[in-house]
Amino acid sequence: MPWSNQNGSGGNGQGPWGQGPRGPRKTGGGGGQPPDLEDIIRRSQDQLRNALPGGSGGGLIAIIVVIGLLLLWAFQAIYTVQPDERGVVLLFGKPKTEVSQPGLHFLWWPIERVEKVSIVEKQINIGGNSPRGAAQSLMLTGDQNIVDVQFSVLYSITNPQDYLFDVENPEDTLRQVAESAMREVVGRRPAQDIFRDNRQAIADSVKITIQETMDTYGAGISVNTVSIEDAAPPREVADAFDEVQRAEQDEDRFVEEANQYSNQQLGRARGEAAQIREEAAAYKNRVVNEAEGEAQRFEAIYEEYANAPDVTRKRLFLETLEEVYRTSNKFIVEQNGEQGVVPYLPLNELNKQKSQGGSN
Repeated sequence: MPWSNQNGSGGNGQGPWGQGPRGPRKTGGGGGQPPDLEDIIRRSQDQLRNALPGGSGGGLIAIIVVIGLLLLWAFQAIYTVQPDERGVVLLFGKPKTEVSQPGLHFLWWPIERVEKVSIVEKQINIGGNSPRGAAQSLMLTGDQNIVDVQFSVLYSITNPQDYLFDVENPEDTLRQVAESAMREVVGRRPAQDIFRDNRQAIADSVKITIQETMDTYGAGISVNTVSIEDAAPPREVADAFDEVQRAEQDEDRFVEEANQYSNQQLGRARGEAAQIREEAAAYKNRVVNEAEGEAQRFEAIYEEYANAPDVTRKRLFLETLEEVYRTSNKFIVEQNGEQGVVPYLPLNELNKQKSQGGSN
């Protein structure tokens, strides 16, 4: 708005803001009056009202408020689900059946809201440094021994709706179910199984029991792995247990050595028995063959004897004599010798030769 004059005073001798003429400001503070703050605010509002179309600022304020509300609503209505997450939208507090996959999504806020859950594999440690520590890890075996079992459970969420709304505290429930399942399986087996002999079978059985129980609760959890980290006797009886373990190892070693010696002796005995059986079979075959040969020879001789008895008899007699005299000492004494000579038979020489032949 143009002023009445350019020297800072109005036509009635007042200043441009309707005040009286001011003199020069004095540093001492005794001359001019300070400006009124209410007047300054009122004049600013008047200038803003005059600058708006129609001379009113209510429309602009309403537009700004509406835009702000729209931005707030859009901020609440648009949400993002990360790749390792799943989202469940609730309409008036009731979950929908659809599961929001990774990406950008929209909902009607405020009547709808979203609950996000991570689907990455998680781990629960039981025993050792876990929250309850020794109270969780001490378990009674089937042979009335106490063992300190530390194990872990790896799980992932497969049904976000069940995980969020069917069980109040799924992780704590899983911890309690895992501890109970381990106690049940360990309580049916001897301590030796959990220490070293059958640890993997125990872990597999515990996994099956946990999964069946969580499925009964409808927790929406899938148990991937149950791993027994450590199994040891309580610290109070660790030394005695080590002695028992060493004794059992010595027993196993002695049994192994005995089995080795037994197998050695049995192998040798079986070899000797097989050799004796083979020699007996060979002797049997030889005797049978000789008997059969003698029988065949006898039959052949008999046939010859039947054809020529005298000749065969004489031949058999001569062959028998030949067989007899072949290995005997013979002395020939002539009966028709010179008269007056007594036949001499060297009996001492015969006895000496006989004794020498027997010693040889």
